[in-house]
Amino acid sequence: MITAKMLSGLKLNGNIYWVMVLRLLLAMGLFTICRIGFYAFNVNYFPEITVNSFLRILYGGLRFDLTAVLYINIIIILPTVIPLDLRFTRRYQAVLKYIFFFFNGIALAMNVADFIYYKFTLRRTTADIFDEFGEGLDGTAIFFRFVFDYWYAVLFLLALLWLMVKLYNLTKVQGPMLKNRVSYYTFGILFIPLLAYLFVGAVRGGFRHSTRPITLSNAGEFVEHPNETNIVLNTPFSVFRTIGKNKIKKLTYFDDEQKLNALFNPVHIPNDTTTFQPENVVVIILESFSKEFMGIFNRDKENYPGYTPFLDSLVQHSKAFQYSFSSGRKSIDAPPSVLAGIPTFSVPFVLTPFANNDFKSLASILGKEGYHSSFFSGQPNGAMGFTSFSRLAGFEHYYGMDEYGNNDDFDGIWGIWDHKFLPYYADMLNSFPQPFVSTIFTVSSHHPFVVPKEFEGRFKGGKQPILKCIEYTDYALREFFKRIAGEPWYPNTLFVFTADHCSSDIIFDESRTTSGLFSIPIFFFKPDNSLAGMEQQITQQVDIMPSVLGYLHYNKPYFAFGRDVFRENTTSLAFNYRDSYNLFMDKYLINFDGQQTIGLYNYRADRMVTENLKDKMPEVASRMEEKMKAIIQQYNNRMVDNELTVK
Repeated sequence: MITAKMLSGLKLNGNIYWVMVLRLLLAMGLFTICRIGFYAFNVNYFPEITVNSFLRILYGGLRFDLTAVLYINIIIILPTVIPLDLRFTRRYQAVLKYIFFFFNGIALAMNVADFIYYKFTLRRTTADIFDEFGEGLDGTAIFFRFVFDYWYAVLFLLALLWLMVKLYNLTKVQGPMLKNRVSYYTFGILFIPLLAYLFVGAVRGGFRHSTRPITLSNAGEFVEHPNETNIVLNTPFSVFRTIGKNKIKKLTYFDDEQKLNALFNPVHIPNDTTTFQPENVVVIILESFSKEFMGIFNRDKENYPGYTPFLDSLVQHSKAFQYSFSSGRKSIDAPPSVLAGIPTFSVPFVLTPFANNDFKSLASILGKEGYHSSFFSGQPNGAMGFTSFSRLAGFEHYYGMDEYGNNDDFDGIWGIWDHKFLPYYADMLNSFPQPFVSTIFTVSSHHPFVVPKEFEGRFKGGKQPILKCIEYTDYALREFFKRIAGEPWYPNTLFVFTADHCSSDIIFDESRTTSGLFSIPIFFFKPDNSLAGMEQQITQQVDIMPSVLGYLHYNKPYFAFGRDVFRENTTSLAFNYRDSYNLFMDKYLINFDGQQTIGLYNYRADRMVTENLKDKMPEVASRMEEKMKAIIQQYNNRMVDNELTVK
């Protein structure tokens, strides 16, 4: 039993437990500075934050910081509380100090990295970052290029590390404080279970029996808008909480299977009686081509010519859509969406535990109709998982940097320059037997936003660094089409254009909204000008596979989450995920958090998506929520049950 006499020898000044608390508070303080820095670096993405809402965010963030700091510093806490005299030696404390610097330094670096990376993904980095880029890319080159281009973030990190070292060194351990050895060991041993209780409660987010460990979704308690949860969170917490987690679980919004399928059914049963037309198909996926870069889609902007004169000219002879959306914000989101009709929600399909499910793509479906299939990307083989996905998707041949065979044309980071790889692509298409289905993924319109030396000064560019790259790739595409226009297979080919995702470089304020951040071009071009016309209906990446099949008059059942824009009369819509599920239908957009609708907006009239109509138009919100629930349930349950094909 600890008596008053025992405690009389305890002093707070230099007490090892008190010093430990001070050091943990130091880490907490640095995390808060990171949160402020995260907001400052990305303020344009959070236009609706007020002083009061930001203070609430800072308060809420402490809860997540505490959990992360305790996880990170458990290796410091345990050696500190073991009641041994060794703890007070200079060498022991020196070892603990450098362990503290190492692990907390990494945590700070993770937070600061998201100052920049958030612009590309629009969410805090999670554990799937470790699988995202694949094997082929030179991570060292990418790292040093980011360090060079975003030197101001590096300076911020260095300042944080300096502050961490300075303040840590102000804390000094003295002791043992208790001279009585019985008191010393008794207090030390009894303190361990107390600390364990406090630790578990802190990392769980509370001490009640009903309290569940806090997760990323708990950040919603402190915000008015879903995207603001990214300020509440910190990156180490987001990584810890998603390691080994399967975010896709079966749902039962609807018990009635008939009602579920009536609301949304990814099984397509064509009623086309026209004979199958085996025309060639070329799908061109453009790296980071936001719709705002193209003048033809932005005619409402006064004196705005855009940066894609060639693509603009093609759109005038294509079936194009004023409202077209990507499935995700990363390159790896695009191939499953575009080529297999499988969208991305919270986790890219290729990074889920269900990536090896049975599914069909344009390559595998058309392969059974006698098509030759190929997938091209100038990236190093294995990068972004394209090689493995193309094989799973049934593409017969993959052509990457290895097959290209000339590293002199490598840009040093991402792959072969577009103006070099596209002629190679043209030559390979000329060698393929018809009919063929082929996909190419361009690479040059990517950070660090440079063009080949021979083109420096040729393109005017603009305020955003990517714009000269957009002009360069547009030029490369013009030359590609000049090269193939005289080939015998060219008139008999359907060309499909889209982007993998929007760019992090933004021109117009409206492009930072949920609508704008997913707005990409999607258009279908046929050389005979038979598809000319701009349409107001909504389309999305997962519509591409059904639409190609519809154009070819494919009349067998197939599976896809999109719709055939040529043949089907179903409601046009688009869906994606950005901190909440988003559904575009008619002129409205809803944000659905998995339980309830949190926002309804007229995204066409309200370009900045600021007026929440949820309470003013409950019938529209209810109808769209029901549709979104059906889509999510079909997606989750079919993923888990491996039902991504027609039985």
